[in-house]
Amino acid sequence: MTDDTRTTTTTAIAETPEGATPPSEPTSPVRSRRVRILSSISFACVALAGILLVLYAWRLPPFGSAIESTENALVRGQVTIIGPQLSGYIVDVPVHDFQFVKAGDLLVQLDDRIYKQRLAQAIAQLQQQQAALANNLQQRKSAEATIAQRQAAIGDATAQAAKARADLSRNQALVSDGSVSRRDLDLARASEAAAVASLAQAKAALEIARQDRETVVVNRAALEASVENAKAAVELARIDLDNTRVTAPRDGQLGQIGTRLGAYVNSGAQLMALVPDTLWVIANMKETQMANVRIGQPTSFTVDALNHLKLHGHVQQISPATGSEFALLQADNATGNFVKIAQRIPVRITVDAGQPEAKHLRPGMSVVVSIDTRSQD
Repeated sequence: MTDDTRTTTTTAIAETPEGATPPSEPTSPVRSRRVRILSSISFACVALAGILLVLYAWRLPPFGSAIESTENALVRGQVTIIGPQLSGYIVDVPVHDFQFVKAGDLLVQLDDRIYKQRLAQAIAQLQQQQAALANNLQQRKSAEATIAQRQAAIGDATAQAAKARADLSRNQALVSDGSVSRRDLDLARASEAAAVASLAQAKAALEIARQDRETVVVNRAALEASVENAKAAVELARIDLDNTRVTAPRDGQLGQIGTRLGAYVNSGAQLMALVPDTLWVIANMKETQMANVRIGQPTSFTVDALNHLKLHGHVQQISPATGSEFALLQADNATGNFVKIAQRIPVRITVDAGQPEAKHLRPGMSVVVSIDTRSQD
C-alpha cells in the first residue's frame, strides 16, 4: 500500500461522523486472483484424493496387488452320515455325543434275533442241498453198476443166442434123415428166436441204464447250482446279521447322537455323523480374480472362530466350472432380465502340515483366504 493511499484512508476515517462505519478498503486484483488459484488447487487435491481412494478400494492400478482375497470361504471335511442298512429296534448305543472313536468301534446295536434265525435257516438249507448233491454221487455210482450189469446180461444173451443158432443148424441138418423130429426142429427154432429177443432186450436195458446215468449227470449240475445258491443265501444272511452292528468306518469324532435305546429305525435313517481329521478349505473366488490363480500357489487364511488365527496352505485344485453350473435350478439368461454378476469359482486349498493350531479347525468354519499369485508354477 502506497503513502498516498494510506493518507487518503486516514483522512476518510477522520471525516467520518461518530457512530458511522468507515468505508472498506478496496480489494486488490492480484489478491483475488491468488485466492481463486488456491481454491482451485484445494479442490483438485480433494478430487485426486477421492479418485485414489476409489482405486485403492477396488485394487485398480496403480494399487493392484498379487494377493487375491475373499471372505466367501469355508472349512470343509469328510463328514460321514452314519445310518443302518437294516430296520429294527435299537438295543444298545455304547457311544455319546462328540466322542472320539476308532475304525470298527460299535456305534449302534440292532435287535439281531430275527437275523440269527434267518442265518440258521439258510445254513440248514445249504446242508440239505449238499446232502442232495452227495446223494447224486451215489446215484451215479449205482447207474454205472447197472450199466455193468446190463453189459454182462448182453454177454450172456449173446452166448445163448449163439447156442440156439448152433442147435437150430444141427437140427436142420438131422431132420432130413429122420434123426430129429419136426417137433424138435420147431423147438430149436423157437429157442433161437427167444435167444435173439433176449439179446435185443439186454441191449435195450443197457441203453436205458446209460440214459439213467446221463440223467444223474445232468441233475448233478442243477444240484451244484442249488448248493451255490444256498451258500449265497447263507452269506447274505450272515451279512444281514453283521449289519445289525453299526460300526465306525474310520477314525474320527462323532457329532450329536440322533437316536436312543429302544427306538425303532428304518433302513438308511440318519443316526449320527462322523467327522474324520481330514480337512481342507473351499474358497469361492470371483471370476475376475482367477486370471493368475494356479495350482500349487501358497495361500494363507484367517479363521474367524479362532480369533482370526492365521494358517497357511496351498492351492490343490480348481473347480472345472463356476458354482452356478452345479446349481439344481439353472438360471436362464435368455429371458430378458439379465443382470451381469461376477460368478464364483470354487478353489480347494489344503492345510499345510506342521501347524499345531490346525487341530482346532472344524468343518463349516468361516475363513478369509488370500492367494499369492506371484508364483506361476
